[in-house]
Amino acid sequence: MKQNILWAPIIVSILWMTCVAKPTVESNEDEKENLIPEDADIEFLNSYANKMKSYMNLSISPCDDFYEYACGNWKNVQPDRHGLHIRGSASDIIYTLGDVTENLLTKSSLAIDLNYEKEMQIAQKFYNACLRAELQPLPATDPAYLALIKSIGGFPAVDGPEWQADKFNWFNMSAHLTNYGAKGLINERLITVAPFAPIFLKPKLGFEYKVYSDNLVTNETEAYKVNEQRMRVYLQSFGLAEEKISEVIAGVFAFWHDVLNLNDRFPEDLTECIQKSYLRKYTQFKHWSNYFEIAWNGKNFTLDKPLACDPYYYELDKLCIKHGPSVANYLVMKLLYTMDADFKEVKYQRDYCKGSILASMPHLLGKLYFLEYSIEDTSKEIQSIINELRKSFRVAIENADFLDTRTRTEALKKESLIKSNIGCQQDDAFTHLLIREMRNLSFVDGSYAQNQINLKRFKVYIDRFNGHHNEELPEETVPSEALICMQPNAFYYIRDNSINVLSGSFHPPVFHKYWPHSLKFGAMGYVIGHELNHGFDTVGSMVDSEAEVRDWWSNESRIAYKERTECFVKHFNNYLIPEINRTINGEKTKNENIADNGGLRQSLSAYRNFIKNKINMPKSEQMPGMDHSPEQLFFLGFAQIYCSAYKMTDYWNELSDKHPTNKFRVIGALRNDEDFATAYNCPLGSPMNPKTEKCHIW
Repeated sequence: MKQNILWAPIIVSILWMTCVAKPTVESNEDEKENLIPEDADIEFLNSYANKMKSYMNLSISPCDDFYEYACGNWKNVQPDRHGLHIRGSASDIIYTLGDVTENLLTKSSLAIDLNYEKEMQIAQKFYNACLRAELQPLPATDPAYLALIKSIGGFPAVDGPEWQADKFNWFNMSAHLTNYGAKGLINERLITVAPFAPIFLKPKLGFEYKVYSDNLVTNETEAYKVNEQRMRVYLQSFGLAEEKISEVIAGVFAFWHDVLNLNDRFPEDLTECIQKSYLRKYTQFKHWSNYFEIAWNGKNFTLDKPLACDPYYYELDKLCIKHGPSVANYLVMKLLYTMDADFKEVKYQRDYCKGSILASMPHLLGKLYFLEYSIEDTSKEIQSIINELRKSFRVAIENADFLDTRTRTEALKKESLIKSNIGCQQDDAFTHLLIREMRNLSFVDGSYAQNQINLKRFKVYIDRFNGHHNEELPEETVPSEALICMQPNAFYYIRDNSINVLSGSFHPPVFHKYWPHSLKFGAMGYVIGHELNHGFDTVGSMVDSEAEVRDWWSNESRIAYKERTECFVKHFNNYLIPEINRTINGEKTKNENIADNGGLRQSLSAYRNFIKNKINMPKSEQMPGMDHSPEQLFFLGFAQIYCSAYKMTDYWNELSDKHPTNKFRVIGALRNDEDFATAYNCPLGSPMNPKTEKCHIW
């Protein structure tokens, strides 16, 4: 049976990078690669070394808390930019790509040469309209928003007696919201393999601040206050009396409390519920046909597994009927929040508009980006790092004493057939098809609100394109996001056994051509190793070298593998996030932690072999003005990918993520790495070199 794991997404490590706008250019002739640094190289290295040092808190011992040592000052030197979500040394690549977007929108001649003149004109119109519009505060009462709200279920808080409770269907309204990217009470996630159908997870309640039972215990919590203020602003824009506003907000919170109690009774990941055999006791939830009619134009997915945890929706339905008007009020405000640019100062509007266009039209911009900026030489160097990592990974498999001969042979075969895509996956015909869809995107002169509505809906349509057309598309078609070169991302794709390093990741803090190899392997090498390891984590290990779902492990090897996996689960379960008094979920994050650990180990091994076999390499393996040895620099480069500044809301929002918070991602990987302890001379028993068992698989 060909690979059809419905619940396995593309396994992604998101790598947002900073610095230069253009991809770097390399020479790949092995012994002619600028061994003697030129003035430009030295100037850059000095500048970048100062940047690395500016992130660090040198008052902290690296053996006490390496994350604080490597990244403790980043929050004090971060650039002043608009950011709704976690800011980080790597995540700031969104601003670099925004600048590239703005530049590409001036390249009309290039678009004409590609026969995309009309599409370019559409993109330019939307961007210029965004720049001219008054976006703050959100014009919630704009006729376009009012018409949309009325068409999908109405707004009881504003409509008053005209709102007809008997005609309201919370599920239908939630289905409509998904068409605009608003995750109200239907939290849709698209499967990344054919037929690219949706599956449904628990709704994430709240606005920018996600709510849980333990952060809404009183009306004095930050989660309560931030969400209350959000709703108050929207309701005030409609001219409601203060007494009415308080009543509406109280109703929404009462509804949330009931749903949170329901959520606590079900698995955190509803895909577990979907796959449990007890689902057979339930008939399909009655409204799913409505959802597919509203959100998918009646598309019918024929699957051998359910898409949703129907028992959950039966219970949710009871609560939504109980709280009808409050549900409708919440969904309207959730829709408004999705339309809201929500920047704090006008100076951030240009950043917002750039990001909006890039997110909505990535295939056109990616096509222009790939042609405008040469990445060929950089790609060659990335490929050479991949080759070194694969050699290292094969040695790790060969030396894995918990594998028997048959399982080791299967693992080596799978590794030998891994494909690598650098820049992005290429499918010119499919990319052309996606770009041509822009011609169906309507622009309305003089109505930013209507254009915002149209743009949001278009983005969702493109995201769902594979699912809408899965019967017409070739079997080998990849998810549309895999074709977007202009994103700072790397992932392992389980369907075709490939690692993908997209061109947005060709920037610091992950890569730069002038870096010493110690830094290149510590950053980019780690990223590549991380993705290689995903092919052999608890999901990847259930798929063989031909991308078929098959358990190719012996019982003995599988048992030993699970024991090693449990080491990671227990280790990360012990990390407390003091800001929210929650611990890392070791079970949920285990595959990312396994990949971090293995990727780091194999990249260091690859670096050592690379240096050992390199001839005539006078270029220094250290950074100017830094007294770190090459291997110390290797680990510092890894850690500084994850320098970040979390707000309280970020900690709560990341609870549903399969990655640990950035600090514990770094700490957890390094505490389980003997080579790190050796490089930094951390004595056994120190915080970064505990006496407990060190976890590793490969």
